[in-house]
Order: sequence, then structure tokens, then C-alpha cells
Amino acid sequence: MNTTSFSATLNLLRATARLEERFAGELGSVHGLALKEVLLLMHLERAPLNRLSRIELAKRLHVSPSSVTRMTSPLEKLGCVGREADPRDARLAYVVLTEAGQRLVGDARATLERMAADLFRDRWTEAEIATLADLLGRLTAGQPGDLS
Repeated sequence: MNTTSFSATLNLLRATARLEERFAGELGSVHGLALKEVLLLMHLERAPLNRLSRIELAKRLHVSPSSVTRMTSPLEKLGCVGREADPRDARLAYVVLTEAGQRLVGDARATLERMAADLFRDRWTEAEIATLADLLGRLTAGQPGDLS
């Protein structure tokens, strides 16, 4: 057994949980959104025509399609996303980012960027942060859902 790999994995899991907790708290209090909701909006923002199917969103968010349905329902009520039927396939529907959603995701992204800068301040140099970003990028290369 490679104890270094095991230790790195445990530290990564612990760091992920801490980051999710910290980011979710501020996003909720400032924007009224959960972290996964912001990530969903960010994926729509980057998608062609600002739309994705629920199945594609599920793949990118690493959740089930039913989780995407539960996440989009309140966003729809807020006017951040809408539904759009596929003109060629009645079984297929898309989640579409609205203008209100575009404004909200822009504001939430600014909050995330500020929080990310605060997170690393006084801990690591820019070169160390770049190395971390590269290493984590290699760990997740080829998987759907890259927003960087």
C-alpha cells in the first residue's frame, strides 16, 4: 500500500469538504444559492446557446439526473433558468440560462473569485497555486465538468 497516496487522498477529501462548506455558506448568505446551483448556472453559461440537457448537466455536476431536476425547480421559480423542448425530439428538453440567471451567475462568479483569492492569501505563492491547479487539473483531465 502506498501510504503517501492514501494520505494525499484523505487530505484532498478533507480539503474538499472544508471548501464546499465555506463556499456554500457565503454563496447562500450573499446570493441565496447553494454551491451546486452556482456550478449548474456556470455550466449553462459556458454551454452553446446557454443550454444543456438534464443528463448532460448531471454528468458535469457528478450527480443524478433527478438531482438536476430538484436543483432546477427552485431556479426556474426564481427566473434563472427555463425549459426548452428540442424541436426534433419531443422526449428531449433543455435547461436554459435566462437573462436573470446570467446576471446572477456573474455576481456569484465574482464572489467565488474573491473567496478563492482569500483562501490562498498568505498561504502559498502564485507559483505554488499554479502548480496546485496543474496537478488537480491532471487528476481530473478528461472528465466532464471543467469550468476553469
